[in-house]
Amino acid sequence: MRRRSGLSARLKLTLSYAGFLAVAGALLLAVVWGFLLRYVPDNAQGLLGISPNRYLLVRTFVPAAAVAMGFLLVFGLVGGWILAGRMLAPLTRVTAAARLAGTGSLSHRIRMEGRRDEFRELADAFDTMLDRLESHVAEQQRFAANASHELRTPLAVSQALLEVAHEDPTRDRGELIARLRAVNTRAIGLTEALLLLSRSGRGTFTHEEVDLSLLAEETAETLLPLAERRGITLDVTGGPARTSGSAELLLRMVTNLVQNALVHNLPTGGTVTVHTETRDDASLLRVENTGPPVPPDLAPTLIEPFQRGTSRTRTDEHAGVGLGLAIVHTITQTHAGTLTLTPRPTGGLSITVRLPGQP
Repeated sequence: MRRRSGLSARLKLTLSYAGFLAVAGALLLAVVWGFLLRYVPDNAQGLLGISPNRYLLVRTFVPAAAVAMGFLLVFGLVGGWILAGRMLAPLTRVTAAARLAGTGSLSHRIRMEGRRDEFRELADAFDTMLDRLESHVAEQQRFAANASHELRTPLAVSQALLEVAHEDPTRDRGELIARLRAVNTRAIGLTEALLLLSRSGRGTFTHEEVDLSLLAEETAETLLPLAERRGITLDVTGGPARTSGSAELLLRMVTNLVQNALVHNLPTGGTVTVHTETRDDASLLRVENTGPPVPPDLAPTLIEPFQRGTSRTRTDEHAGVGLGLAIVHTITQTHAGTLTLTPRPTGGLSITVRLPGQP
């Protein structure tokens, strides 16, 4: 947006300094005129017959006052210009950094030295904003690259299957159709997960009171057939844990956590425990499962999109797209909560969601 050019901030401050100094000098001269010359007689003999009269003092005082006012004005302009330049120098560095950021360069930092003042706080806040913005842009770029790769895979498989069917008409079409259906189902699931991840990150939902314990019971009832089919014991413990947010998104969060705990478990005889409680004005949801050991350095990366971990990748009907915990993390952040992943010494994970409590 183009705007009309005006006086610079440095020139405005300079004129303000010079004007203030000129007004102060004029007031001082007015005080001298009003309280000194008024007591000097306006006659030929002057004060006590020996001092100059008012006429002589005015003739002497006015030229000197004019010279003093001129000096004050010039001194105010020159000194104000220098002082304004020194005061606005930090703001010039912030402006230069903002222009660099506007061109797409987010790696530049101001790193202003000196004591903490308003300009130092502004520069530090701007550096913090650039840090978060650069991290967010890098995360979005990685997400876009991973999403493109994940979406390209089922499309490439579908194309290969269609080419095989075209080149070999005698091939069993039932097998090809079944494989195409499986690939298409996976692509649809990936697309829906991407849409949910995008929608849950916007935070544009109606807040309502939600009890995490009820969501945990509903999720356990829904996923109980899966747990029984895999020979896993699914338990729900604890008490009420009320919070405020979207019931739909929070239900998806709990479902993803429990399903993730069921899928990444022991082949048989495993356990999944869902516990809810209220502690220190916060609502807690903890999901623990048995399973293969998870390296401590791998656990924090599991919340990143498309991060599955070598030992957690599945090829059966429950193979995911690597967005389950990423969606949980996004929903948790949108509800002003925290997500903690802790490997269990005996194998498996302990995942804790901490959300603001609702009285």
